[in-house]
Amino acid sequence: MSDESGDAGGRRVGLFVTCLVDLFRPSIGFAAVKLLEDAGYAVDVPAVQTCCGQPAYNSGDKADTKLIARAVIKAFAGFDYIVAPSGSCAGMLRAHYPELFADEPNFLPDVTRFAGKVHELVSFLTDIAKVKRVEARYDGAATYHDSCSGLRELGVKAQPRQLLRSVAGLSLKELPGADVCCGFGGTFCIKYPDISERMASDKIADAAATGADTLLAGDLGCLMNMAGKLQRDGANIQARHVAEVLAGMTHEPAIGVPTRAPGEVKR
Repeated sequence: MSDESGDAGGRRVGLFVTCLVDLFRPSIGFAAVKLLEDAGYAVDVPAVQTCCGQPAYNSGDKADTKLIARAVIKAFAGFDYIVAPSGSCAGMLRAHYPELFADEPNFLPDVTRFAGKVHELVSFLTDIAKVKRVEARYDGAATYHDSCSGLRELGVKAQPRQLLRSVAGLSLKELPGADVCCGFGGTFCIKYPDISERMASDKIADAAATGADTLLAGDLGCLMNMAGKLQRDGANIQARHVAEVLAGMTHEPAIGVPTRAPGEVKR
C-alpha cells in the first residue's frame, strides 16, 4: 500500500523489512504485510530503507552506525508504527538507537520518539493490534526458538505461542532451552565459528528431542543458522519463520531447502 493511500486514522505501519528478509527470504516480508493488513493496518514499505546498522554497531563502528540510523529514522518519518519481522532488528531500532545518540541531546528527542514506535511483528499483532487468533492452517508438529534480542530486549515470548496455538492443524511442542542462543549472534558466528557450531548442534538436538517436524523462530538470522545445521546433519526437521505459518503462506520450500534438485539447470 502506498504512502499516499490516504488517512488511515492512526493505523499506518511502516514495515522495516530487514536485510536478510529482503535478500534471502522475501516471503517473510509478504507474510508480514498480510498479517498487518488482516489486522486492519495500512502498510507501506519505504523503498529507501537500509540496514538497521547492527553489524556496524556490534563491531564498534559508531560513526557509520549513526549515518545508517539517521537514514532509517528519516525513511520512516510520519508512520504511526514501525514494525519489523525480527526481534534483533527491532531491538536495535528500539533499544540501541537512543543509546547511540545519547551524546546528541538536540537530536535525542527525535530518536526517542522514533524508537517508541518500533515493534517486533508478532508482539505488535498481539500487544498493539490485539489479535487473538489467526485464520491459518499448518498440518504438523512445531517447536519454537526464542531469539536472544527479541526475548531479552523486547520481551517477546508468550506472543508467538499465543498465536501459534490458534493455527489449525498445528501441534505446538515446547523446546527445551528455548531461550538459549542458537549460536548465530550476527558477527559472533563469524568470529567464533567453533563455539557457534557447538551451540547450533545443541539447539538442533533439543529440537529433535521434541519430535517436532518444524522449527520456528521470529528471526531469519537464527533460522538460517539453524537451518544450515539441519541441512548439514541431514535432520528431518524444516525451519520456517513464524510469520509464514501465521499468515498461512508456507508454499515456499523451507529455509535452507534447495528450490531445485542438485545439478538441475534453471531454465
